[in-house]
Amino acid sequence: MKGWTFIDNHGLVLLYISQNPRCTTRQMAAAVNVTERTIRRILDDLSAEEYITWERTGKSNVYNINTERELKHTLTRDVKVQELLELLGGIIK
Repeated sequence: MKGWTFIDNHGLVLLYISQNPRCTTRQMAAAVNVTERTIRRILDDLSAEEYITWERTGKSNVYNINTERELKHTLTRDVKVQELLELLGGIIK
């Protein structure tokens, strides 16, 4: 039987980025327990929906989270990303 969690991979990536804004895709993949290819798809999804942006700085990226963006699901669309991350123990600067 496959395990499950309350927070999906997109939420876990946001949480990880909130704690490690200069992380690599390899670090994200290891933390979330998915492949780097999956991380790239998640980053593309989050970027397309304006949840994150990133800047290239030398050989790495610095990720920024749009904390004012509301969550997507109809049950949570009144909740902002900042509120979710605060609940989960993310660090918002």
